[in-house]
Amino acid sequence: MAAGIRTRHGASCASRNGKRCNCSPSYEAWVYSKRDGRKIRRTFKNLAEAKGWRADAEAGVRKATLRPAGNTTLTQAAEEWLKGVRDGTVRNRSGGLYKPSAIRGYERSLRLRVLPELGNLRLSDVRRRDVQGFADRLYAEGLDPSTIKNTLNPLQSIYRRAVNRDEVAINPTKDLELPMARGSRERIASPEEAVALVEALSEEDRALWATAFYAGLRRGELRALRWSDVDLKGKLIRVERTLDDGERERRGEELEPKTKAGRRRVSILRALHGYLAAHKLRSGRDGTELVFGRTAADPFIPSTVRRRALAAWKQAGLEPIGLHEARHTLASTMIAAGADLKSLSTAMGHSSIIITLDRYGHLLPGSEQELAAKVDAYLDRAASRARNAPEMRQ
Repeated sequence: MAAGIRTRHGASCASRNGKRCNCSPSYEAWVYSKRDGRKIRRTFKNLAEAKGWRADAEAGVRKATLRPAGNTTLTQAAEEWLKGVRDGTVRNRSGGLYKPSAIRGYERSLRLRVLPELGNLRLSDVRRRDVQGFADRLYAEGLDPSTIKNTLNPLQSIYRRAVNRDEVAINPTKDLELPMARGSRERIASPEEAVALVEALSEEDRALWATAFYAGLRRGELRALRWSDVDLKGKLIRVERTLDDGERERRGEELEPKTKAGRRRVSILRALHGYLAAHKLRSGRDGTELVFGRTAADPFIPSTVRRRALAAWKQAGLEPIGLHEARHTLASTMIAAGADLKSLSTAMGHSSIIITLDRYGHLLPGSEQELAAKVDAYLDRAASRARNAPEMRQ
């Protein structure tokens, strides 16, 4: 075996009794840091990787760019990671900045669940069994699989970074057995129901909900929408920005849409045009003033809008719906009207048609049969042309 590398056999491997190995061993490579008086170790699945790492590690020790894992706790590592995420020195896997809403979600997951459970352990002492046991307990407590996945996301990011920086040798968040997320179906209103839901609201709120139902804007896009983005004469809405809710959801932070596809043009349907025109006349706003703000400069507060809508729908005896579900209602309406998936994907601001299929594929009942029928008809026409061709009749 090469210097500085040892083979690690499984507990039940025959080699432990002097016989031939019958397991799939791993390989532990190490280098000695004279500066720190400690060894730096890392385990690999194959010998070639172990040799490659050891050569790089020896160079890193010489240049003092590689140091042994210290006494840093997971809590301390998480605080450093969050600081880097906030100031932009830590990027996501695509090399981009983390969105403020993602940062808040990560921080909430860490402080609420991860750190109380594992935070006092040294970063290098957390093992896969610790993380797996943690995930199993969350599931036993009744947490949804998607919540468990979101809870572990920041922990996985912290360890990916730590491994890349050689702060730890093993990533304990790899190869976890996590519960499968159960598919959910959000509420979708019928066209008739959408009309009733909008009409039951006060004049102050009708245009906002109508824009969700008939233009499919996301909540942040509705909050950031300005009259300069709305062309009533040309029957067009330009989606140029979104508003992150912020911790208190009063002001928020104005951002570009999540993806390039999020910046889009949306047609103003006849069902929406009247509501927007009446709303503009009633509010007296124009130019860069907010379309749906509680003032011309202050965005609406989602919880306040929701509370007013719930009261109105309860009085009218209607089943409530959310702004995001109203957006899904538009997608359902477009599919029912015969829109193709490319047009639907563009209208909804999805970054790819795959997202559209994943989200709305269940709204296409019988699509397989319809496709088969179209292909059959096409082949029948081709066969008929072939039979009637002169060279085929000879």
